[in-house]
Amino acid sequence: MHNLGFALEAAWKVLLAGLILGAGLPALFALGVRSLAYGGGAGEGDSERHPIGTAGGYLCFAIVLLGVVLGITFIVASGFGKAISFEHGYPTISTR
Repeated sequence: MHNLGFALEAAWKVLLAGLILGAGLPALFALGVRSLAYGGGAGEGDSERHPIGTAGGYLCFAIVLLGVVLGITFIVASGFGKAISFEHGYPTISTR
């Protein structure tokens, strides 16, 4: 009976990671594009520029870029036999 509990625990973790990385990063990128459009004054009869929209767009792009760089770092580190650890709150590369 414990095996079913372990399987369900692992399944929700995989589902959560898939939602965040598989759908979350593209959705955040789309939100950044929309935010930049709003910041540039693209709207229904709106020609006024909104600096908060531009800043929000750049923030969304920075988060997406950070996720991509972290993913590439994970792939490269595991190829060299290393691991990424978050025990200090920020990612560090360590030996296994």
